[in-house]
Amino acid sequence: MILLTPQLHTGLRAHAITRHVCEQRGERFDLVPLVKLFNPVGAATWLATELDEDGDTLFGLTDLGFGCPELGSFSLSEIASVRLPYGLGIERDIGFETPHALSVWGDWSRRAGSILWAETLLRRAAQNPDGDGADPEIPPG
Repeated sequence: MILLTPQLHTGLRAHAITRHVCEQRGERFDLVPLVKLFNPVGAATWLATELDEDGDTLFGLTDLGFGCPELGSFSLSEIASVRLPYGLGIERDIGFETPHALSVWGDWSRRAGSILWAETLLRRAAQNPDGDGADPEIPPG
């Protein structure tokens, strides 16, 4: 599977350029993740918001399945080279879309202990925007 389509590559590069411009102006820019990569036989998940000029270094939220998601950089070529059982590799979630900025993902993922659980909780919270009968599994802010 191609992990980054040309369209995603362009979007991730645009995010990196925009972030750089905002940093130079002293403005805050909270990006929305454009790509979700995952291990189909494990818990590792990556949400990418930016791609550096080198075409390999992604920035976003990383969760290797140990209960401590964190922001940082990761290598596209390293992720693409991972070989899993049954001839599988890391895959891209082709249906991934989110209205939530990376800071929201980071907050919810750290509170929940994983990107996958945060995704479920964010979906539940969106279905109940008033908070009536709030989901007891949603960690407090």
